[in-house]
This record gives sequence, structure tokens and C-alpha cells, in this order.
Amino acid sequence: MLQISTAFNGEVVQDWNTNDMIFDVPRIIEFLSGSTTLLPGAVILTGTPHGIGAARKPPLFMKSGDIVTITIEKIGALMNPVVEELT
Repeated sequence: MLQISTAFNGEVVQDWNTNDMIFDVPRIIEFLSGSTTLLPGAVILTGTPHGIGAARKPPLFMKSGDIVTITIEKIGALMNPVVEELT
């Protein structure tokens, strides 16, 4: 089990662990590798737990200038700035 949290502009908005996942990481890797070769550096997206966007009361949406930080116990943190898409 690994603890995972999401901070939005420094405020924790999600706090959960890998035991809360519908499918555990080994099962996801097994499923994906059955139809594709997973190369070093491949990123597997697993979705997100409760506490995001329109599901929040009041709703919370990202805008340019916001910072989203995902922290996974024993792995580290990934900080992403939100930028407006140029059209």
C-alpha cells in the first residue's frame, strides 16, 4: 500500500492509498502487457479518486496559474503548473 495525495495550490484535495483502487497495480500491468509492450518510461494512467472538479461542493476547476502536486509515498512528488492552451 502506498499513500497518494493531490494538492491544488497547496491545499490537499485528495488523500487516498493504493488499497482504494478498483484494480491493483500488478493487475493493471498484467492487463496492459497482454496487448502491448510496456517499455521503460511508459506512463500508466489509473484515473482519480473522489474530490475533483464538478463533483466537489462547490465545484473546483483548474485555471492558468494553478499548481497541481501529486505525491506518492516512497516515490516522490510531481508538480505541474496549469497553463492556458494556445489556439
